[in-house]
Amino acid sequence: MSLMRLSLSMGVAGLLFCGCDQKSSTTSTSTNAQSSGGNPLTAPADYVGAAAKAQQSTKKVVVNAGLSQAIKQFYAVEGRFPKDLNELVTKEYIPALPSPPVGMKYQYNPSTGDLKTVVQ
Repeated sequence: MSLMRLSLSMGVAGLLFCGCDQKSSTTSTSTNAQSSGGNPLTAPADYVGAAAKAQQSTKKVVVNAGLSQAIKQFYAVEGRFPKDLNELVTKEYIPALPSPPVGMKYQYNPSTGDLKTVVQ
């Protein structure tokens, strides 16, 4: 009989322990949701802002990848890096110089061929 009480007591203690742990984790989860802008009223605006930021970041990566490939191709054929990015257009490696993302500009180093998109 006492063995049964002992196992029952341990079971209840285990449930209480798990229940307390669960409560603390849900509290921290709700705190994290609030700090990340989890307000349902601002969710559409948060989403639109995040989508615009992701689109700008994607455009930056795609444009840089295309220009970097053109710079490498220029180097392979001409044996040197272009003097400026417009030389890629004049020598017909690309049809036109793509505009950088809004608020950004290209930073090109003709001695190394490095290309970066930086904030204006």
